[in-house]
Amino acid sequence: MTSPPLSTFRSVLIVVNPKSGTGDSGVEQFAQYLRDAQVRVELRETTADGTSEEYVQDLDEFDALVGAGGDGTVSSLAYAARSFGKPYLPYPAGTANLIAQNLNLPTDPRALADLFLSGQTLTMDLAELDIEGETKGFAMLAGLGVDAAMIRDSEEAKGRFGVGAYLISAIKQLNPEQAHFTLTLDGRELEVEGMSVMIANFGLANFRIPITGDVSPADGKLTVIVLKGGSLVSLLPTLIGSVRAKLNLGDPDLGNNLERYEASEVTVRASVPLPAQYDGETLEDKLQQLHARVLPNAVRYITSTTLEELTT
Repeated sequence: MTSPPLSTFRSVLIVVNPKSGTGDSGVEQFAQYLRDAQVRVELRETTADGTSEEYVQDLDEFDALVGAGGDGTVSSLAYAARSFGKPYLPYPAGTANLIAQNLNLPTDPRALADLFLSGQTLTMDLAELDIEGETKGFAMLAGLGVDAAMIRDSEEAKGRFGVGAYLISAIKQLNPEQAHFTLTLDGRELEVEGMSVMIANFGLANFRIPITGDVSPADGKLTVIVLKGGSLVSLLPTLIGSVRAKLNLGDPDLGNNLERYEASEVTVRASVPLPAQYDGETLEDKLQQLHARVLPNAVRYITSTTLEELTT
């Protein structure tokens, strides 16, 4: 039997959300592979009343951090741990795992352990969101409008249908609420109409399909995406164009129902209260305003991907 490779890291803190996904993520097996490679492992489970800041408060005693859960879990841990500067592996244990998909991480516990042991990292941006007096971190995407409604309505079906729950929810959004949005982008004000405004750091959706072009998680900017049109059906040309881009079938035609802007600081004000989400975490109450700012070079992800592969 071949001995496991020696690790770049001698110790690791693994924070696991036991309620994420279907419970068969293989985190225990992953941890054992690390122990076999002489890595000191500490496993902590999240609780209903615990906070990400509490879970990582002694992170300076470890060489690296692993956050196992869905996008909300791994994003909040990345934000809470940003001041420690430790390498971070977002272990895909949720339903969609968009952050892990963007980083092109494997899903097999052994392959993830091998990646961790290799010590390969890439430094990227995070973002933070001001919501009604509270500050939240996000790594992937925040939104106000139909995207948040779709995520909200998928929750009940996730256990039965997995990623398919998002498709089922999307079908329900046949006539999403329209709004007038005022965007303030690095001090410049714009007026737009649409069914959603999304603030993106990463640019790949499920199955690594580009949301839109020219999104980089390491450029010190956020990409503001306005979804226009009367329904999600009107976004089919955008989806087809994104699939063409994914398959390298020439320059994508994303249609006329998507507008994109860039800024390091963004305020979105809507004419009516709308559903809101950040990295898959939906808010109980509808909102009329979001304020976000980029945090350049705030996290060092453990990944073998390149910045070129991450940029849409």
